Amino acid sequence: MSTKLDEIIKNSAEAFSSTTPENYSEFNGVKELSESAFKNILAAMFPNHINPAKLPSETNLILAGKNFEGALRNLLANPEDVIIKLFERLPEIKRVIMTDIKAAYEGDPAAKDYNEIILSYPSFTAISAYRIAHELFLLHTPLIPRIITEYAHRLTGIDIHPGATIGNYFFIDHGTGVVIGETTTIGNHVKLYQNVTLGAKSFKVNPDGTLVKNIKRHPDIGSDVVIYAGATILGGDTVIGDGCIIGGNVWLTHSVEAGQVILNEINEHS
Repeated sequence: MSTKLDEIIKNSAEAFSSTTPENYSEFNGVKELSESAFKNILAAMFPNHINPAKLPSETNLILAGKNFEGALRNLLANPEDVIIKLFERLPEIKRVIMTDIKAAYEGDPAAKDYNEIILSYPSFTAISAYRIAHELFLLHTPLIPRIITEYAHRLTGIDIHPGATIGNYFFIDHGTGVVIGETTTIGNHVKLYQNVTLGAKSFKVNPDGTLVKNIKRHPDIGSDVVIYAGATILGGDTVIGDGCIIGGNVWLTHSVEAGQVILNEINEHS
């Protein structure tokens, strides 16, 4: 390389170093290791479907543990405690994921069998990632839960925050564009279609103009609810009762009593 280019490279490197947070290097590899750990766990749970290396489930779990340990090494003083607690929960997580698969099969007339859902449905990938990430979120694991759900978001277009609370038998049909916020709660046997948003109506701010954190911002959805494509439901005070049907492109910022059918409604009141 020319002397001029050498000088430019040296100056750029020095500039990068001076503007980089001191702990930046501690995060090297965290994203890749976290994503690999999720894929290892899914391969262990579904060894005949999502396991191209054809490894035994025990081997995949060992690899997942090592990947999580590597990802958490610089984030937690004792990452093994989190890994142990997560792995103790994996059989129950698998049981719940199987209810989601059943909901997809029973809720989509196009579904031929469970194999098709596991191998091709974006909701399977997104919800499975959420189920695993949510357990890590409950264990107060930094950063890793969000990495896992954002990995699924990148693959599927379905954005589920790991902090959301979602019941059994959950199905997202088609899925692209679905957004489920951090403080959302969803009951059992709920079905969403594409482009549904369960989001925040507005953001409270502190006197200094910064956003208020750790408050309820997203709606509560009861059990046995169907929300059709393009519906937007906003606000931490918004509650959709059990058995409701929310039509396509509906905009809701107020609560709905159980058993209601809401069609073509726009509510602009705060």
